[in-house]
Amino acid sequence: MKNDLERDLGLYATVTISMGAMIGSGIFVLPALGLKKAGPAVIIAYILAGLVVLPAALSKAEMATAMPESGGTYLYIDRAMGPLAGTIAGIGAWFSLVFKSSFALVGLGAYLLLLVPISGGLVKLVALGLAAVIVVLNIVGTEQSGKAQSIIVTAVVFALAAYVLNSGLVIDTARFQGFTDKGAGGVVTAAAFVFVSYAGVTKIASVAEEIENPDRNLPLGILISMGVMMLLYTLVVTVVVGLNDQGVLTTSGPNGGPSLTPMADGAGQLLGGAGVIVISLVAILALTSMANAGVLASSRFPLAMSRDSLAPMQLARVSERFSTPRNSILITGGLLLSLIAFVPVVQLAKLASAFQILVFAIVNIALIVFRTSGVDSYQPSFKAPGYPYVQLAGFAGGLALLTQMGMLPILGAAGIIVGGAAWYLVYGRSRTDREGAIGTLLARQQDGEVATSDWVGSRRERLSYSRRLGYIELPRYPHLKCKSGFTLW
Repeated sequence: MKNDLERDLGLYATVTISMGAMIGSGIFVLPALGLKKAGPAVIIAYILAGLVVLPAALSKAEMATAMPESGGTYLYIDRAMGPLAGTIAGIGAWFSLVFKSSFALVGLGAYLLLLVPISGGLVKLVALGLAAVIVVLNIVGTEQSGKAQSIIVTAVVFALAAYVLNSGLVIDTARFQGFTDKGAGGVVTAAAFVFVSYAGVTKIASVAEEIENPDRNLPLGILISMGVMMLLYTLVVTVVVGLNDQGVLTTSGPNGGPSLTPMADGAGQLLGGAGVIVISLVAILALTSMANAGVLASSRFPLAMSRDSLAPMQLARVSERFSTPRNSILITGGLLLSLIAFVPVVQLAKLASAFQILVFAIVNIALIVFRTSGVDSYQPSFKAPGYPYVQLAGFAGGLALLTQMGMLPILGAAGIIVGGAAWYLVYGRSRTDREGAIGTLLARQQDGEVATSDWVGSRRERLSYSRRLGYIELPRYPHLKCKSGFTLW
C-alpha cells in the first residue's frame, strides 16, 4: 500500500464532477417542493440559494489552490480552526454527502416507476445494485470514475438544454400569476430547502489531490460549474413552472404532497408519453451521477482525517493497483448501502441539509482566519474577490437560511456536532496537538506579534515554535511544498 494519489483529472473532468454533484435532486425532485413554499417565485429562491453558496465556493476555490490535497471542507476548517472543528466538519460533511447520495439513489425510484411498474422492494434492490456498481467504479480508479462522470453529465446537460429550448412555445405565462403571493418569507424558506441543489459545487475540492494543475483547474472548475448550474437551474425551474398546473405539482405526490417527478410532469405536457420516458431516463442517469460524485468526494474525508490521526490509519492507505483510497471508499460504500437498505433516507437527508448550510457558512470564516493570521505557508494562487465583505455576507446568508429549516433539521445538525466532538475527545484528542491557523493569532497576542515568518532563532527553536502552533516545518507530501520551503500541513 502507498499513501499518495494519482493526478489524472483534467479541467473537463473537474467541471463535470462538480456539475454532476449538482445535477440531480435539485432539478428532478425539489422544484415542486419549492413551488409549494414560494409559488412561482421558486425561481427567485433558486437564484437566492446560488448567491448564498457563491461566497463559500469562492472561498473554497482560494483555499484549494493553497492546499491541493484530499479533504476539502474538513481540511480547510481543520487547518484554520484546529482539529476539534475539523473533526466535526469532516464527520458531518462525510455523513451529509453520503445521505445525499443515498437520497439520490432512492429518489430515482420515483422516475423508475414511470418506466416500469415494479414494487417498492424492487426499487430498493435497484438502488442497492447501482450503489454497489458506484463503489466498485470508485475503487477501480478515479480516472475511470471521472470519465464515466463526464459522459453522463454531458448527456444530461444536452438533454436539459433541449428540454428548455423545446418548451419555449408551450409555456403558459398565466401560470406565473401570483408570483409574489407567498412573500419574501416564502422565497427565503424555499431557498433554504433547495440550498442542497448547489451544495455539490465544491465537492471537487475533496479530490484536489487527484487534479492536474490544481492552481488553474480547481478554481476554474468550481466557478465554471457554479455559473453554468445557476443558469441551468433558473431556466429549468422556469420551464417546470410554466409547463405545469400548480395544483398538479403541489398535490400529485405521495400522500397528496408535492410531486416527486416535476420534470416528467412537464415533459408530459411538452412531448406526451415519449417525453416522460426520455426525461425519466435522463433523471435516472443524473441521480446516479450525483451519487457517484458523492461517493468520490465523501470517501476522501476519512482518508484526510486518517492522515491527521483523527481516524484509524488504515483509512489512509491507497491501493497500489488502482491508486485509490480503497478502505476509505469501502467504509463510505458500506454506509451508503446501509442507509438505502435500512433507513428512511429522505428524512435523514433533510436533517443533513441543515449541517451542509452551517458548514458552507463556516467555510467563509475559515478563509478570513487564514487571511488574518498571515501564516507564511498560506500561498494561494487564486484570491477570492471582494474579501472580506463577500465572506461575511455568505456567513450571514447561511445563518439566515438555517433559521428557515425548522427545528428538526437544526436539531439534526446539533446532533452531528455533538457526535463529532465526542469522536474527537475519545479518539483524536490524544493523537494530535495541532491548533490550526487561529493559533497564530492567539500566539501573536501572547508573544508580541511574532509570526513563523518572522522567527529568526535556531532551527530547533523555529520547529518548537511551529509545533506550538500546530504546524510542522517540512511538508508531508513533497509535491505540496510551498515556495517558502515551509508548510503548515
